[in-house]
Amino acid sequence: MTDTDTLRRPVAPGVADANGRAHGPDPVGDRQPSPLDPWGYELEQPNPLRDERAERTPAPCSMVIFGVSGDLTARKLMPALYDLAVGQPLPEGFSIVGVSHRDWDEATFKAKMREAVAAHARTPVTAESWEPFARGLFYVRGEFDDPATFATVAAALDRIDRDRRTLGNRLFYLATAPQFFSPIVGGLSEAAALERQANYQGPTEGWHRLVIEKPIGHDLASAQELIAEMSLLLTERQIYRIDHYLGKETVQNVLAFRFANSLFDPVWNRQYVDNVQITAAEALGVEGRSGYYEHAGALRDMVESHLLQLLTVVAMEPPAFFNGDAVRDEKVKVLRSTVPPTGAAVAAHAVRGQYATGYSGGRPVPAYHEEKGVSPDSQTETYVALRLGIDNWRWSGVPFYLRTGKRLPRRVTEIAVEFKQVPHQMFGSIGQLDPTPNVISLRIQPDEGIALRFAAKVPGARTQLRTVRMDFLYGAAFGEAGPDAYERLLLDAMLGDPTLFTRRDEVEAAWSIVQPVLDAWAEPGAAGPAPYDAGTWGPDVADAMIARDGRAWRRP
Repeated sequence: MTDTDTLRRPVAPGVADANGRAHGPDPVGDRQPSPLDPWGYELEQPNPLRDERAERTPAPCSMVIFGVSGDLTARKLMPALYDLAVGQPLPEGFSIVGVSHRDWDEATFKAKMREAVAAHARTPVTAESWEPFARGLFYVRGEFDDPATFATVAAALDRIDRDRRTLGNRLFYLATAPQFFSPIVGGLSEAAALERQANYQGPTEGWHRLVIEKPIGHDLASAQELIAEMSLLLTERQIYRIDHYLGKETVQNVLAFRFANSLFDPVWNRQYVDNVQITAAEALGVEGRSGYYEHAGALRDMVESHLLQLLTVVAMEPPAFFNGDAVRDEKVKVLRSTVPPTGAAVAAHAVRGQYATGYSGGRPVPAYHEEKGVSPDSQTETYVALRLGIDNWRWSGVPFYLRTGKRLPRRVTEIAVEFKQVPHQMFGSIGQLDPTPNVISLRIQPDEGIALRFAAKVPGARTQLRTVRMDFLYGAAFGEAGPDAYERLLLDAMLGDPTLFTRRDEVEAAWSIVQPVLDAWAEPGAAGPAPYDAGTWGPDVADAMIARDGRAWRRP
């Protein structure tokens, strides 16, 4: 064992070593090299005495946000970057270039960003903390279809590289509508601000990366088209497709719960699990997003991305290593094994609904088709329930029920794993049978944690059973709330860690699951969305769908 920071090992062909040197042809194409490579040797072993915060500090870089005047930047991106900067995992010289069509000067831009940070950041804004952060804020006004915009951005980045020593490292974030993705990437490429990097450039200097938000396409064909367009200009390892659900601490905790504890894996399969329910409920309506939502709907907006991501983390096999491609390989296997309803089965196993008038939070609320910007005869679904199967060794025969909706009774996201009944009901002979099954519920939001429901004997002379809960609450156990999902994901993108981002084959596999449902719903004569009262748990047909299997939805 040496006294250096890392222990060097032999390097597999095609994988860069710790100094960024490649060794022979890459057998797996655009895979991101990582400290642990599933096709070769361990490249380096971290020194356990090294400062963990230093390990998570990226190299100096510039971040360019297109659509910086939008809601996403104000509510999520800028507050997350400020929290990261104050928490000191961001390096000195870190800079942000905001790009928008708004007629702002740099002083106005900084004032707007300070308002956003003060309203949404975890860390209080003080003059002492804001001024160093604001010195790295720059603004470029321009249209996304104007070549002059990208020339100005390129000049600004060159100046920042020189003045703030950002080493040519650049992270571009497209916080825009999807139709601007290709024009922006093309414009940046023409201006030589964003270059295709076919070979790994090393961990510290000269990297160019792109972060894009969902939706990646409107259907399978458009997603494949966008992926193909991007691949002409960038390598896969340069593209970071963000799904903020994967940045949530409790989603990552699902992986820790499953793979860091030997207690649960023996029963995490078809022999013991009866069904899995994944719920993402929202109490709010469209809240001013009708322009987007009318063209998306709940299936595209939530199921294709968030809910299928939750399905993969609960159903995937343990990866050989915890790194980008090893984890994503297992997730893709789950998606490719997932059997969607097709043809006539869509009517039986895919339910769509649309909220009608009702009450939310004790106040009356309008129906979806009465919302501003929504067509009076809209067929857009605000609720979806699906029954899916996973055709593999672990999960064959176990139904996975997914549901999401707006104007439901409360905001909650959870994964519930319901186990089979015990094989012999011996307590039934004394009339004390409790038919409630064991359940492990993994709560993603708002009360982050894990609960186990099981039967226990009530104290006393009689043998009486009652279902009880054992709760782990994330905030109570660790004494503080976890960071916002965007903090983790933005930092990972700067560090070049793709583990919590979706790969192109993952995107295509997810669209392949929902595409048959989209096609069936688009058929002439297909039944429209079933109405449900706002403030209820969805349409009756969703209850009937799961009841046909002899089961019922949980009330999370």
